[in-house]
Amino acid sequence: MTFIKKANILQLILLILVLASCKKETISKQISALNVNVPADTLTKMVPSKNEDKLSDEYINSTKKSIEAFYTKNWPNNSLNGGFLVAKNGQIIFEKYEGFSNFRNKTVMTADSPLHLASVSKVITATAVLKLINAGKINLDQKVNTILKKFPYPEVTIRTLLNHRSGMRSYSYFTDKKEIWDRHKILTNQDILNLLATKNIALESKTNTRFAYCNTNYAILALIIEKTTGLKYKEAMKRIIFEPLGMKNTFVMDYDTERKTVAPSYKGNRAEIGMDYLDAIYGDKNIYSTPRDLLKLDRARSASTFLAPQLLNQVYKGYSNEHKGRKNYGLGIRMVQWETGQTLYYHNGWWHGNTSSYVPLRKENVTLIALSNKFSRSPYNIRKLSALFGDYPFKLDGEEKDE
Repeated sequence: MTFIKKANILQLILLILVLASCKKETISKQISALNVNVPADTLTKMVPSKNEDKLSDEYINSTKKSIEAFYTKNWPNNSLNGGFLVAKNGQIIFEKYEGFSNFRNKTVMTADSPLHLASVSKVITATAVLKLINAGKINLDQKVNTILKKFPYPEVTIRTLLNHRSGMRSYSYFTDKKEIWDRHKILTNQDILNLLATKNIALESKTNTRFAYCNTNYAILALIIEKTTGLKYKEAMKRIIFEPLGMKNTFVMDYDTERKTVAPSYKGNRAEIGMDYLDAIYGDKNIYSTPRDLLKLDRARSASTFLAPQLLNQVYKGYSNEHKGRKNYGLGIRMVQWETGQTLYYHNGWWHGNTSSYVPLRKENVTLIALSNKFSRSPYNIRKLSALFGDYPFKLDGEEKDE
């Protein structure tokens, strides 16, 4: 009897050990499935677009004449000092590069001359964040303080950063106060987070109660990209977007090593505008690119491989509806919505003397891009060319204001 009892106990112990081993293996598989501590080489990546319909020579030639006339009217006597591109189905119909990327060195502007995108950089930051969401690395409605532990505003989510409904203050405003920051020191993204966490900087409005365009949102999104990928923003953007799409002339400026070699920006009279203590911040700005590289990005964003349909619908939805009007903002993209149901998507930029405009006509598969490093609002006029391709209520004359 004693022998039988001991045998039963031994069998029970053996069964427990087997079950524990199986459970451990199951948990291990579950952890693996969740991609915990994913190595950098398994990052989600953009995929180039393929097999778009070829345009006829007749269509290209007839459309090119209208675009050229528009260009000549808006930038007479080679006055753009930048790059201009119009394409359909990824095929360039018209492009032009003129002026100097550096007036001191007389460096001629070419198709390969990277210029500061200013706030068009937000489109690219949003692209990386959306790819990480699509891959399940982070969630659209995840609280920011679950990723960045120091972040002091508990109701702010990734979505409210992307659509500018966080309620945060612009870092250029609160760091302008000497009791907050010494402007003789270069400000970094991490400095912004530290100041938010330690200086009792109140929200301008309760989170998700109103739209307020704010660069701080995208500076924080850049830190989320870093935390999620384990890479510096510059490297993460290269691996997720720039390298996979062959954007060879696109990069995030490293303030310490590249500020003296990038294309400067200028006032309208060609006086150079120097950099200041805010020029090391990235995410909201500080991406340099060319129209041709932005075309590659645009076509990849238009491809079926970009995002799952449900997430993509969230991107192009307007979120600032507390006041009736045409202007609205999605997830990293501006829009103008007319009562006819027509919507124009775009994003403009302005930083120092750099002005930029990116207009993706999604229904028509048309891409409009204008970049300049000599200050002028005229690059924003490029959206008027939408009237050549679809039912957009624009006239092809007169100056367009940034909305």
